[in-house]
Amino acid sequence: MPRTVLPPFLRAGVPAAVAAALLLTSCVSNTQSAVTSAKVAAQKIPAKVSSDTTLTVGAPDLEVALELSGQIDKLPFKVKWANISGGPQCSEAFRAGALDVCSSAEIPSINAHWTGLDTKLVAAKFRKDPIADPIYELGIAPGAHIKTLADLRGKKIAYSPGQAQGALVLRILKKAGLTQKDVDLVELASTGDVYPTALGNRQVDAAPIADVNIKRYLTKYGKDGGTTVKHGLRDDPAHLWALTDSVVDAQKSAAIRELITFWARAGLWADAHPREWIDGYYVKDQGLSREDGEYLVKRAGHPVFPADWSGAIERQQQTVDLLAKEQDHKTFDAGTLFDRRYERVAADATAGATAGERKTP
Repeated sequence: MPRTVLPPFLRAGVPAAVAAALLLTSCVSNTQSAVTSAKVAAQKIPAKVSSDTTLTVGAPDLEVALELSGQIDKLPFKVKWANISGGPQCSEAFRAGALDVCSSAEIPSINAHWTGLDTKLVAAKFRKDPIADPIYELGIAPGAHIKTLADLRGKKIAYSPGQAQGALVLRILKKAGLTQKDVDLVELASTGDVYPTALGNRQVDAAPIADVNIKRYLTKYGKDGGTTVKHGLRDDPAHLWALTDSVVDAQKSAAIRELITFWARAGLWADAHPREWIDGYYVKDQGLSREDGEYLVKRAGHPVFPADWSGAIERQQQTVDLLAKEQDHKTFDAGTLFDRRYERVAADATAGATAGERKTP
């Protein structure tokens, strides 16, 4: 089936950054090389960081977690906090040389490679039980008659090529034994409540939705027949993502190592203190209700920080190969996306601590 692109009035909520990122994905040639990765790997990170070193960091949730846990003033370097996160915004800031580190999933680093943006993944976090606690569920429009993944054949599915949701759609199709020709992929960037609204208005039959959007979609459209289907796939990668120019700068590389340490410990602190995290982040910072915060904490499961990235790289390679095939890109070695000098930092920082030792909210 042909791919559908929704008209502008249905895409009014899509920020210019997303459009720019997608345009770059298709227009810019790849300039990265394994030689660059080899040079990075050979460079020793200084044992100490100068207190005069400054990192610009796009990880708003980390800033709040460090404030709530009382750790923010203990950072041994200076931080400029940027109120951005995620692929499109971070890519734009990286290109402008205005950002050193950002939080993101796995897809932005892959798209960055294909557009010639030289970056590295410097930290990795996953969910303890990623199948039981997925980030996304497949939202089903009222009247779409989709109860299993096989029922997607012939249906309209929201699809965002440059985002994690787009890669998940391709993985879901593969799991269901379907191809892009078996469905109608409707190109629509996932921002805010765009996907739930498209489902509720029956502009699409299915769309991957996450977090509080799942709860709100079922509350608003469940009475009309709106449902969700579990996809049964891992969708949990979370990373700290850095500009290669930053990791090859000696003092910034040392600051990034320290940042990873604080990032991992902050993740465990938030997991162990759900009441404080809900009140301080979801309610006060994000403006959500306490009920929404409790829902999100329950869905998130518990974090794990692997000391060995081999499994993560293997899964990343599978994603690279799938996207290369389905989006007409050249495949590459996913290992070049990871700066393995930092491989053990998060795990060592949290050694002896156990995720999941939660106080009841």
